[in-house]
Amino acid sequence: MIRKATAEDVPALAEVLLDAVASGASVSFMADLSRSEAEAHFARWTSDPQRVVLAALDGERADLIQGTAQLLLATPPNQPHRAELAKMLVHRRARRRGVGGQLFDAICEEARARRRTLLTFDTVTGDAGEKLYLSKGAVAVGVIPDYAYFPDGRLCATTVFYKRL
Repeated sequence: MIRKATAEDVPALAEVLLDAVASGASVSFMADLSRSEAEAHFARWTSDPQRVVLAALDGERADLIQGTAQLLLATPPNQPHRAELAKMLVHRRARRRGVGGQLFDAICEEARARRRTLLTFDTVTGDAGEKLYLSKGAVAVGVIPDYAYFPDGRLCATTVFYKRL
């Protein structure tokens, strides 16, 4: 089940982020990310009216968050038709069970409900997210070399995508 995250979900959402960083995912944070920092970010994100944070719940344990994704709605005045997908994360315990696909579909539905017709996003080149996005009809625009760091300090390339909604 996918639902909008709330302030009460912050500790569980932070756990998903910490797991992603610990597993080496390049998701804007370095290896020294603390629990309090992760919680502070999600506290800010879940209260931002220009951001929708979704939570993927375990079907058997509704209190266990398996993944999360964000829809960023703050765009310039000449781009009211566009939104950005950010921080799509799936906890290692839930990977390869369709959670990422469900989150992506839910983000697309949320964007459509807000009359957004274009979704933009990026992921580490060669990462599992790249395959997922292509399977969902996203179009790869190109690769930016040395775009970001992995949590351990190595540089990685990023593939930029869009999907028409």
